[in-house]
Amino acid sequence: MKKIFDIIPPKKNNLDNSLSKQREESFKQEKKNISFPKKKAVFLLFIFIFLGVFIHITFSKAEIRIWPETELLSFEDEITVNSKATKPDFSENTIPGKTIEEEKEISQQFPATGSVSKKAKGIIQVYNAYSTSSQVLVATTRFVSASGKLFRTPKKVTIPGGHYEKGKLVLGQIDIEVIADQPGEDYNIEPTTFSIPGFAGTAKFTFFYAKSFSNMTGGGTVAQVTEKDLERAEKVLLDSLEKAGNDSLLMKAGEGFILLDKALKQESQESSSSVEAGREAENFNYKVKIKSKVLVFKEQDLKDFAKNYISSQIEEDKKLHTESIETNYSAKKIDLESGKINLFLEFSGDIYSDIDVLSLKRALSNKLFDEAKILLENQLGITSFQIELYPFWLKRVPDNIDKISVDLIVD
Repeated sequence: MKKIFDIIPPKKNNLDNSLSKQREESFKQEKKNISFPKKKAVFLLFIFIFLGVFIHITFSKAEIRIWPETELLSFEDEITVNSKATKPDFSENTIPGKTIEEEKEISQQFPATGSVSKKAKGIIQVYNAYSTSSQVLVATTRFVSASGKLFRTPKKVTIPGGHYEKGKLVLGQIDIEVIADQPGEDYNIEPTTFSIPGFAGTAKFTFFYAKSFSNMTGGGTVAQVTEKDLERAEKVLLDSLEKAGNDSLLMKAGEGFILLDKALKQESQESSSSVEAGREAENFNYKVKIKSKVLVFKEQDLKDFAKNYISSQIEEDKKLHTESIETNYSAKKIDLESGKINLFLEFSGDIYSDIDVLSLKRALSNKLFDEAKILLENQLGITSFQIELYPFWLKRVPDNIDKISVDLIVD
């Protein structure tokens, strides 16, 4: 008969082995699950460090902007524009000029501003019922209309005498022109009868009379071209041609040229009016033909002269800020015949201390940000500056001077 403790132990050993294997497999799996995230984290950290180093090496740079101290220098001098010169000669204070000539013609309609009062006129038929003898009427003989308007004959007329036909007197008659004694529209009267007041108090007053068969016309105020109208028209056209001529001449000269008003000469070659002064007309056409001559010069030549002059007056360690150059000029004498203009020239420009950019880059190379600031603060001739390092975490100026940019800003 077997004892209980002889049988149980073997079963226990098998169970222990099985549990041990299960725990071992579980541990391996847990170890495997834990090791993967750690490897991933290490890999990402490596990539991040690599990118940081790559960016630091490849894209690191320093941008430095410097505002140097400036000083304004002003000068004045005389300069000659010479149409015979082909290029500037700054040693002789001479720049080239260009003479341009052209002819232009322009015409325009203008209103007449004058006025004249006109007398009405017309034709009347004068009758001689007095006798068979003719009757002479002197110039300015008066005829009065039934409404009391006075007209006169402009010249001497003879009224033929009547004649008898079959025992009956046939009236002598003649058509004559009469003109109103006074100007005005009131004399533009309709057909009417007229008497001759010069015969008043005699028998002839009754037997000499006249009639009109059409209206009297022309009385009133009408427009008239005056001498001032013609003068005004010529001035307007000349002014217009001068303005148009300036633009046209500058276009012929080319870009960058200066045209002084006093360096332009215009001569009227021809002028005419469609209506003479004193003639009646509402409007008239006026035509002008002129010849223009001008001497122009380049503005850039003045700036180049100023640049050359100022540069010759400053020390070697100074530089001229060419963009700051300003010029102001006025004509002292203009002689278009000789093709010369004498100019009084005022000019100015800012100068600043020259900075050896290469030496400055070497001095700033590999400096800490604060060290670079101190170095620039102690630099002579600088009013202000800015330092920017890239990327943002950079604390030191790159040691490669090719990655350092220095910009001088002159306001």
